[in-house]
Amino acid sequence: MARIAVGGFQHETNTFAPSLATYDEFAKGGGWPGLSRGADLEPATKGMNLPVAGFIEEARKRGHEIAPLAWAAASPCSYVTSDAYERIAGMICEDLRKALPVDAVYLCLHGAMVVETYEDGEGELLERVRKIVGPGIPVVASLDLHANTTQKMMDNADVLIAYRTYPHVDMANTGKMTAEHLDGLLKGSGAVYKAFRQAPFIIPINFQCTYMEPSKTIYKMVEDAETGDVASVSFTPGFPAADIWDCGPAVMAYGTTQEAADRAADRIIGEVIGREGDWSDKFYDPTGAVAYAIRKGNQATKPIVIADTQDNPGTGGDGDTTGFLHALVAQNAQEAALALMCDPAAAAAAHKAGVGAEITINLGNISKVAGDKPFRGTFLVEKLSDGNVVGTGPMYGGARMKLGPMACLKIGGVRVAVSSRKVQAADQALFRAVGIEPSRQKILVLKSSVHFRADFQPIAEEVIVGIAPGPFVADTRALPWKKLRPGLKVSPNGPVYQPGWQPQAS
Repeated sequence: MARIAVGGFQHETNTFAPSLATYDEFAKGGGWPGLSRGADLEPATKGMNLPVAGFIEEARKRGHEIAPLAWAAASPCSYVTSDAYERIAGMICEDLRKALPVDAVYLCLHGAMVVETYEDGEGELLERVRKIVGPGIPVVASLDLHANTTQKMMDNADVLIAYRTYPHVDMANTGKMTAEHLDGLLKGSGAVYKAFRQAPFIIPINFQCTYMEPSKTIYKMVEDAETGDVASVSFTPGFPAADIWDCGPAVMAYGTTQEAADRAADRIIGEVIGREGDWSDKFYDPTGAVAYAIRKGNQATKPIVIADTQDNPGTGGDGDTTGFLHALVAQNAQEAALALMCDPAAAAAAHKAGVGAEITINLGNISKVAGDKPFRGTFLVEKLSDGNVVGTGPMYGGARMKLGPMACLKIGGVRVAVSSRKVQAADQALFRAVGIEPSRQKILVLKSSVHFRADFQPIAEEVIVGIAPGPFVADTRALPWKKLRPGLKVSPNGPVYQPGWQPQAS
């Protein structure tokens, strides 16, 4: 039996987004539990589709003792403040020192955290942990599929194991895989050789979906590569809204020989680069998307789903832009529903007025995104909720979300699910919390990029991707890059970044 220190610190940082990740955001949580420490960590995360939950469950099955540290996560947004980072990283390190001696350390990380003072939040944390435990103690970490994996992360961890699904239905399973690998290291598996490769282009997030090609084939290759002298392989397509040196795809391989690790990494990165031209799809503007959805929806038996990708809270949006709401109402869409619109003031006004009342309000655009504007209208308050929602879908299943006062507001044939805290619309339970049955709608507009597909694609006639003004720019060529490594293509087969880069029209 080994004594394993367990902690975590998760954030996906959109360096172009308007809102910073403060300590309070981590303390409150939202879609995931708030900051949990010591004995509170395990009950706060148990049973959820989270790596830390999967790791603890598997480690205990294998007879290991858990020494809980601190764990925290916040919804994606802009830079993590230095204050938040130092306080939470400080808790993890302080708790680790108190827990010594330990036989190993596991960290539940994202891999795309950018701090006001550090480009590589995870690499910095892993380095601090490594200094505490020394070179002889295994330090392992799970990563999000969207990690911008760095050499510093590789150098300070014995293994990094990333999700293999997008939508991320395998988060808990990734924690389990990490526990299995660590168990092997503790028993002398010899899988101590590493290989790290980076691809020379950025992949837009919408095209990373593992239901689609080329991701589908590449992740099958990743799985097949783990045999014989190759113990673990991971491919992280990267989070493309991070203006940092290491933005972009990477492959990590671990084996019992250096040759085995190199061979596996070279094969996967070769396929990623060889299929460069396949990482693409079509975007619709709000007017075109809604017109298409109305036309198709009138002939369909299931909803037409529109992804409002540029205001996805899962990529740094605040969930409050109104481009698609304006388009739905302007075109008199019927049996249409939008989720989630994060507007605490609107939710409060609805609760004050009560079910059945009409309220005239400005809805949305609290974050004042360029090119967006509030929607002013008179809405019927159809249903109210306290915002305590338990996820039921493949990704958020079991998640206990605390979204504050919620309401269903109706205008014409359009219903809007309004919340007081943001979370991406990746679970049907978010509609049902305010009385909307998503499967009965003709049109669903979801503030999400890809995660929604796990729960909504099975009920959808068709899924299309829309781009309205929002903090997450889907076309990576249109971003104002300043810190990428020179020579990196800003999109597949796209222009090459050099100092002095000027954004290109989307």
